[in-house]
Amino acid sequence: MSDEKEDRSAKEVQERAGKAQNRALGILTVDASGAAVGRESADVAWHEIVNAYRTRKILSGNLSGIERLEGGWVVAVVYYKGYRVLIPMEEMMINLEGDGRENSDPLNRQTRLANNMLGAELDFIVRELEEKSKSVVASRKEAMLRKRQQFYVSQQDVPPMILPGRVVEARVIAVAQKAVRLEVFGVECSLKARDMSWEWMADANEKYTIGDIVSVVVKKVSGESVEKMKVEVSAKEAGINNNKENLMRLRRQGKYVGKVTDVYKGTYFLCLDCKVNAVAHSCNTASLPGQGDEVGFLVTRINDEREVAEGIITRIIRRK
Repeated sequence: MSDEKEDRSAKEVQERAGKAQNRALGILTVDASGAAVGRESADVAWHEIVNAYRTRKILSGNLSGIERLEGGWVVAVVYYKGYRVLIPMEEMMINLEGDGRENSDPLNRQTRLANNMLGAELDFIVRELEEKSKSVVASRKEAMLRKRQQFYVSQQDVPPMILPGRVVEARVIAVAQKAVRLEVFGVECSLKARDMSWEWMADANEKYTIGDIVSVVVKKVSGESVEKMKVEVSAKEAGINNNKENLMRLRRQGKYVGKVTDVYKGTYFLCLDCKVNAVAHSCNTASLPGQGDEVGFLVTRINDEREVAEGIITRIIRRK
């Protein structure tokens, strides 16, 4: 009986010792990659932020939120290795050109576009930090201007790294039905969906998402200064155009399946399942098809010059 009591006492002592040891070590958490994260790694990340502040190094993080703080201060929230970084909206340098709201308040326009960019990867330079609260304020504008100077401007008689005709990578920072917003090494631009792919699309969201990296051909670089720099690019021209090759596989009076990508003044634009763009000027259907509908298409003419098939929509297979 005494042996049983001694065993129980020894076990209790071991359990208390184990709990004490766990309290001393702290809670062990696991990040998304499955790696153990402790206080030491957090200290390393903060040290990295402090060094970046001193050296004006460009850091990157995903846009996680838009907030209106006390006093009406609107900020973008980016998390960098667990630390909250605030970027004032006036330091986001969002390109407002072509947003269709020229008469609205600029702050509201910036905020609306920033909401569409949630999840996008952004560059920033730390402007202020506070050691005690671990608070960080940064500027995307400063980072973008730095990249523009580095990649678009000649350096000591060396031509700029980005010139018309060069293929470069761009970040997808926002996606709408008919347009995709890109950041090309510090310069924002908006591309129509038809300039993103040789194949017509009903909705750019079906193919592109925020955070994608796409290759683009630089068509034009303009601007009096780095602050006013503009860039025109084409994503489809960075890829292979198989339109003519695919068009050769079609036959006149052949019937094919496709999706309506757009409707404009009674003309229907389609992308056939065989990767051919098509145009229909009439429909032999009981009701009119709409954008996104799957339809049957009869080819009456193959237009080699425009690289499209022309014909008639014969039936609606499936409504969107």
